[in-house]
Amino acid sequence: MLACAGKITEEMIAVAEDERLDPEFIRQGLADGTIVIPKNIRHHFRPIGIGKGLRTKVNANIGASGYHQLLEEEIAKLHAAVQYGADSVMDLSTGTDLDLIRETLIRESPLMLGTVPIYQVAAEGSILKMDPEELFAVIEKQAQQGVDYMTVHCGVTKETVRKLRQHQRIEGIVSRGGALLAAYIEATGNENPLYEQFDRLCDIFARYDVTFSLGDGLRPGATSDASDRGQLAELLVLGELVARAREKGCQVMVEGPGHVPLDQIVANVQLQKRVCDGAPFYVLGPLTCDVAPGYDHITGAIGGAIAAAAGTDMLCYVTPAEHLRLPDRQDVIEGVIATRIAAHSGDLVKGVKGAKAWNDQMSRYRKQLDWDGMFRLAMDPEKARRYKEESEAANAKVCSMCGSLCSINIDNAAIGKFSGQKPDTSEKFLTPRPAAAVAGRD
Repeated sequence: MLACAGKITEEMIAVAEDERLDPEFIRQGLADGTIVIPKNIRHHFRPIGIGKGLRTKVNANIGASGYHQLLEEEIAKLHAAVQYGADSVMDLSTGTDLDLIRETLIRESPLMLGTVPIYQVAAEGSILKMDPEELFAVIEKQAQQGVDYMTVHCGVTKETVRKLRQHQRIEGIVSRGGALLAAYIEATGNENPLYEQFDRLCDIFARYDVTFSLGDGLRPGATSDASDRGQLAELLVLGELVARAREKGCQVMVEGPGHVPLDQIVANVQLQKRVCDGAPFYVLGPLTCDVAPGYDHITGAIGGAIAAAAGTDMLCYVTPAEHLRLPDRQDVIEGVIATRIAAHSGDLVKGVKGAKAWNDQMSRYRKQLDWDGMFRLAMDPEKARRYKEESEAANAKVCSMCGSLCSINIDNAAIGKFSGQKPDTSEKFLTPRPAAAVAGRD
């Protein structure tokens, strides 16, 4: 890896510019393995970094299924994810024409794009009759297409599945990739080829500079299943594989749960960081309760904020459609915004450069009743402006909640119009939308 050799690349410089950090900080993080820049050598876009000291990133899952497959809709969801500030997109398609869908999304995406290769293997044949050569052929094909990072469930092994089965769960295995590989292991008696031939996997990833996303195939799908033997046994295996991947010159991040009670989230993050030697941590949610279908973007954002504050580096969004159906464009928007709120809340705690400046500038604009300034800095400027314009106070300096009893107006009058101080309107801080979403493809 060039970072280990002390060389600073264009990708490192671009990430440093977007994060307002020194390129040497990015290079050192890459060399240490605490930062990754997922970018396939065949995919051209402005790179984004994930890891220690950087802004918490947000991933949006899209993709068709056997029940619902419209390429135009997936493109629309991709564009919505970009417009509303996602940093990454994963294509989780499980229907047909998977190569076409993936090629199209890679071509259209100004963001890093991830996949789960085992889905294509299962969609195109019987997982119980899987030939490991077919699996590696799919992985190599996706790398050739330009996929930037892949979720591979290398920690689902004969031993970790055995330990999971010995510890009673409410929901068992909820990861699709984990369930597929566990079924293969238990039906055939064979070891997981992704674990058994891990060095071969590293060789493919190194050739195309694909980043590992070591999947948590035994993650809990119910809060009562969190932090059990199966989950922790898999994590210990992933920690060993992080070291092996780094030795082979590969970038690697680790995925985490899932459904986790509030009081276990911080411990889960700290344990992952310890076991995996500071590798970037990428979590789904985590969802903090199991009883809010239709509102799981909220349960996920609650857990995501705590996880981000504890040191998680990327949050995978959860949409209102989670557990119910394939998300549509509006679900994507709501999932991205809810998860960006969680990420930013965590960044304020972690002291990420620019997070507090953005936050404080919004507060200054509120003090000034500067509505255009507020709209400009809002995560969703269109919705903020629409709410104001649809109210009875559309053209007034105040909002329709307080009207003439506006506390800001009363206080401003009492202190003499801001005490003569002029506001700082330079906005020289991290923009409310990621640079990739603004700049597009390079």
